[in-house]
Amino acid sequence: MSYKTILVHIDSGKRCAVRIDVALRLARQHDAHLVALHAIAPFEPPGYVMAEMGAAILDSQKHTVAAAMARAENEFTEKASAAGFDKIEWRRAIEDPVEAMTLHARYADLVVIGQTDMTDEAGNGTDFPERLVMAAGRPALILPSAGLFPSIGTRILVAWDASREATRAVTDAIPMLRLAKSVHVMAVSPKNGEHGKVPGADIGLFLVRHGVRVEIKTDRGAEIDVGNELLSRAADLDADLIVMGCYGHSRLKEWILGGATRTILESMTAPILMSH
Repeated sequence: MSYKTILVHIDSGKRCAVRIDVALRLARQHDAHLVALHAIAPFEPPGYVMAEMGAAILDSQKHTVAAAMARAENEFTEKASAAGFDKIEWRRAIEDPVEAMTLHARYADLVVIGQTDMTDEAGNGTDFPERLVMAAGRPALILPSAGLFPSIGTRILVAWDASREATRAVTDAIPMLRLAKSVHVMAVSPKNGEHGKVPGADIGLFLVRHGVRVEIKTDRGAEIDVGNELLSRAADLDADLIVMGCYGHSRLKEWILGGATRTILESMTAPILMSH
């Protein structure tokens, strides 16, 4: 398995340039084709606005959108040119960003997106990352809303709970895991019968057979605080990537009780590769 097509989410937000830089670096590292998609939700003014201003407001909005897309495309192509990378493709869509990204993600191996930033007026809603991960059926590399990332995937922490979602995430991350200098698998709150005789041993053997250098650690902490345990462990290891499944429990249960997915997406300090 390898990444041959990487899709990066483009918007007018202040962190878009960081996403482009990371996506270009990953595409070069994996010799992949990089697709940039700029999706803007259609402008649907209230009826009373249309009654007052009619077609004039729609024409104005179309010009604004066209100008924003042109600026974003120029920034992307300039960055790619400066990086000396030409395996790129620019796409645009006037539709809901999650729906557009979901469709295009079906034909990519990896999606690069950003953490929700409530201070950024150009954001795509409070739950954009999780909605996309849940819908796309592809792994998403989610970048924190602060910081720069000169390396991603040198020191990787894998959150392992033997769930379907964690299995997807580990398998989806194999191209990065193979290239990592160190991979630490953290068996989180293992329950009898879920992990085999020795928690983490089976997934460790699976990864070794894929050429991954791996270390195993079992953490028997309280399930409700798994997210903070992962963040603490990642800081201890100076990890520059966390690999984990998304929503092993129902989203309602996570919303009521708290959960690793929600904690990580709210408080992430390192990039996350997440699958569902």
